[in-house]
Amino acid sequence: MKLFLGVDGGQSSTTALVGDESGRIVGMGRGGPCNHVGSAEGREKFLRAMGGCLRAAGFENADFEAACLGFSGGAADKDSYVRELIKAKRFLITHDAAIALTGATGGEPGVIAIAGTGSMAFGRNGEGKTARAGGWGYVFGDEGGGFDIVRQALRAALRAEEGWGPKTALRDALISSAGATSANDLLHRFYTDQYPRERVAAFARLVDRIARDGDPLAREILLAGAQQLATLAAAVRAQIFADKDACCISYLGGVFQSEILLGRYRTLLDRVTDPIYGPAAGALIEAYRTAGLTVPLKDVPSEK
Repeated sequence: MKLFLGVDGGQSSTTALVGDESGRIVGMGRGGPCNHVGSAEGREKFLRAMGGCLRAAGFENADFEAACLGFSGGAADKDSYVRELIKAKRFLITHDAAIALTGATGGEPGVIAIAGTGSMAFGRNGEGKTARAGGWGYVFGDEGGGFDIVRQALRAALRAEEGWGPKTALRDALISSAGATSANDLLHRFYTDQYPRERVAAFARLVDRIARDGDPLAREILLAGAQQLATLAAAVRAQIFADKDACCISYLGGVFQSEILLGRYRTLLDRVTDPIYGPAAGALIEAYRTAGLTVPLKDVPSEK
């Protein structure tokens, strides 16, 4: 049996999918995060995460016909480690946005907006030309991502607390959820190591709840986030697709679990489709392509 490997290496976890030559999924495994490899400790964490997901999939020592791995933060510092750990005749080592797009569209051309802790958009047309927008990081960008949504919510809470902004239920909800004494206290907590960006971004679910309960400021923040994400996707589309070209536009990331945000995103863009597969399945599709094969995937498990 010929085997093919697709891996989604992210900031929170690593997911591996193994398929046979017919496209049937024969193994799936998860490991820890593998995005930081700049130190000796980072290298060990990377190898442990990769080895763990392959072991969980049941194919730790397999020989693969082709392997595609997409990594958060890019592939430049991970190539040698991948080849040290995985046996494959052919490799494609790329970034996570590329495999996210392939998974979301089932391998077809299109554009995807990705909004988790941060945000960006990425696209590829029928000729293989790619483009991106956003992804500048939490200081200079990441509009519409979870961290940015919570930043806007905390700013609204601070303005309300200091008397130069309208009242909002966000203030009491954020303070209570974090066990803080005031919005100012919460601000200072968010500056500490106890609140890395991913933990701050998780409060975006609270913003969504407050918006669904009817708070106008919370709703405005989510609608503005949707506008920014749609703008990123539209910018990518304009770079690589002609106006007359049909273009599938999709999405990925925890921020899109908000029905308010997703609903607005859909209304702002044409032909928004739900993602067909997750990023690991996208990587597996690319592994087949690397071997010169185009096969439909079968029995694909959920990556959530």
